[in-house]
Amino acid sequence: MTETTSKKERAPRLTRNFISMSGMAIVVASLASIIFLFLAEMLATRSNPYLGIFTYIIFPAFLMMGLVIVVLGMLIERRRRRKLSPEEVAAYPKIDLNDPRRRRSLMTFLGLTFLFIFVSAFGSYRAYEYTDSVAFCGQLCHSVMNPEFVAYQSSPHARVRCVDCHVGPGADWYVRSKLSGLYQVYSVNFNKFPRPIPTPVHNLRPAQETCEQCHWPEKFFGAQLKVFNRYGYDEANTLRQIRMLINTGGGSPTTGLVTGIHWHMNIANEITYISSDDQRQVIPWVRMKDREGNITDFMAEGVEITAEEIERASKRRMDCVDCHNRPSHIYQPPDRAVNEGFISGRLDTSLPYLKAQAVEVLTREYASTDEARNTIASSIDEYYRTNYPAIYEQKQQSIKGAIAEIQRIFSTYFFPEMKVDWQTHPDNVGHYYFQGCFRCHDDQHKSSTGKVIRADCNICHTVLDQMEGGQMVKVENGSFAHPVDMGDMKGMKCTDCHTGKGMKP
Repeated sequence: MTETTSKKERAPRLTRNFISMSGMAIVVASLASIIFLFLAEMLATRSNPYLGIFTYIIFPAFLMMGLVIVVLGMLIERRRRRKLSPEEVAAYPKIDLNDPRRRRSLMTFLGLTFLFIFVSAFGSYRAYEYTDSVAFCGQLCHSVMNPEFVAYQSSPHARVRCVDCHVGPGADWYVRSKLSGLYQVYSVNFNKFPRPIPTPVHNLRPAQETCEQCHWPEKFFGAQLKVFNRYGYDEANTLRQIRMLINTGGGSPTTGLVTGIHWHMNIANEITYISSDDQRQVIPWVRMKDREGNITDFMAEGVEITAEEIERASKRRMDCVDCHNRPSHIYQPPDRAVNEGFISGRLDTSLPYLKAQAVEVLTREYASTDEARNTIASSIDEYYRTNYPAIYEQKQQSIKGAIAEIQRIFSTYFFPEMKVDWQTHPDNVGHYYFQGCFRCHDDQHKSSTGKVIRADCNICHTVLDQMEGGQMVKVENGSFAHPVDMGDMKGMKCTDCHTGKGMKP
């Protein structure tokens, strides 16, 4: 072997340069961090959203950056050596499998490449899986998404992942969601996000591709029995109970008659409307297309819209979320939340005026959640200590339990830091606290031929019976009997009095 050949064989590796060595240091540090955090995640008893983002996104990104730096350093070093000694550095690497040293190098390279691809595939899948997790959606940007995440945990869909509704199946919507998420990351990092987060989500995937994956429209039919328990603002917290049949209906034109509330669904009929506000609460124009293709347009009284303006206006085809617009992120009004506290037994009905006191303290203005919790505790305690000293002594546990429950209600549905409560996002199911059904069913939307979208309550539900304080209330023709004589109630809506924060005087 000549001296020149010996020098070539003993030439320093291309990684022996400052740039590549720096990249290798980043690779080793990132790999060690990934292994450590992976083990920590496996052994942890509670999930931590920040572990996931560092384990599967941030540190792998640093590892890839380190590898790129290593290769970049090698290329720069190779170019430098070729300039100094072109005859000693070949234009391309030589692969000679008869040379044991080169053969070992090649096999080592292939083995490490296979291992890297395997680990990268596993890490990429875990990263994909993590970005689809509830923890990633709800807890990573804690201060921003905290209202949505907390309310979601108390909703009927608490076991349904965020992405199942907001993204749904398929690669195209997954890519769209991640692209839109880039702006959201920017907004969070630079404090550009609005308070509260606005709804509805105007680029939400159609309900037929998300909601209807679980809720099968062709199986909607018949009526459902619902029992509503509401408690009064009097000293006895009097229970008022209503049992009614909700005519949900539905069905499919291929298997049966389409009836009931779900008649609106895009199963057999097509409903299109124009809203004049971002929250879709004011609807001046509605178009109905039945299964035969007949079209009827309805215009709200007092609204002047020309045919050209209707043609240019942005129209929405009605689907599930036009009524079920708060399926998961539900912010209960104080009135309803306190009712549920009584129903569940977490609030004691024997505490005088508890409904009135709870609703009153929940509807005050607070600068922070801590201030609210402290005020709730002091106000409820002081009320019973001052006004009912005997009950205060006898029912200490009930009063403490009431304070804890009212604080829980506030922490679940009120978020002063993000300016979110039940008034922020109207709930369109029903018509008790918000306009809901009455956005269209108000006797004011009329067609050119005189047809009217009726405000007849019996279209959607039939009252079976009512009770107040254990006594039956007379019900006629399945219509609701108001517990207070309101005189001629024609034209009145529930929302005229029921605000969710106590009765209007």
